[in-house]
Amino acid sequence: MVKTKPRPIVYVVSDSVGETAELVVKAAASQFGEKGMEIRRIPYVEDEGTIDEVIELAREAHAMIAFTLVIPDKNKYLLDRAEEAGVETVDIIGPMLDKMVNMTNTQPKYEPGLVYRLDEDYFRKVEAIEFAVKYDDGRDPRGIMKADIVLVGVSRTSKTPLSQYLAHKRLKVANVPLVPEVEPPEELYKIPPEKCIGLRISPEKLNNIRAERLKALGLRAEASYASLDRINQELVYSEKIMEKIGCTVIDVSNKAVEETANLISNMFQK
Repeated sequence: MVKTKPRPIVYVVSDSVGETAELVVKAAASQFGEKGMEIRRIPYVEDEGTIDEVIELAREAHAMIAFTLVIPDKNKYLLDRAEEAGVETVDIIGPMLDKMVNMTNTQPKYEPGLVYRLDEDYFRKVEAIEFAVKYDDGRDPRGIMKADIVLVGVSRTSKTPLSQYLAHKRLKVANVPLVPEVEPPEELYKIPPEKCIGLRISPEKLNNIRAERLKALGLRAEASYASLDRINQELVYSEKIMEKIGCTVIDVSNKAVEETANLISNMFQK
């Protein structure tokens, strides 16, 4: 009977998730065939006791340890103990850090898991942008209950660009247009008032914005949409709704979108 030779083992040790180290080891192991190596990942290693246990396991199995330990004393401890035990090691991140220190003449943060925090931040931003698109212009009232912020106002008060700008600050924003002929969704009255922001604008400013919008669309600027009578009617109606909600109201007449967005963002960060 032919005895099957056990596969070589590589322990992947990390003070974070360990995914980076594992990918490097897998890339190298792939050069030895699909079943060439057995990879065992040990994530979130924070104490010397765990390091000792892994070294002992590796010694008994004649295994190798590949690691990403960014905290210098843990890194040195593993290297020293592994050398004493006769265990082969590969420091995946240490040499790169050393070279970058020489190149930049600055010290690294030595904080485990920073790359995943950055990725998480990126995905939160993408999620917020997708949310703003999905729940733009009152498209789906269910978004009101899920949103971090709900913007309300008449047409052309920059609700959509504000939603997108705030999404880049990782805030999920839904916006709802206030139109006299359309009853606002009941969800507006179910959320906490402090979650809602009303956008106010002067009749003259809104008249100019709407007239320019009509011209851009190739329509007559004298249309009802841009008339002062219609605008005043909408603004009176929107003020009543905002008062009924009990929300904070911001006058956007002379504010850039970025200015209003930063004002709202600061309110919610507090």
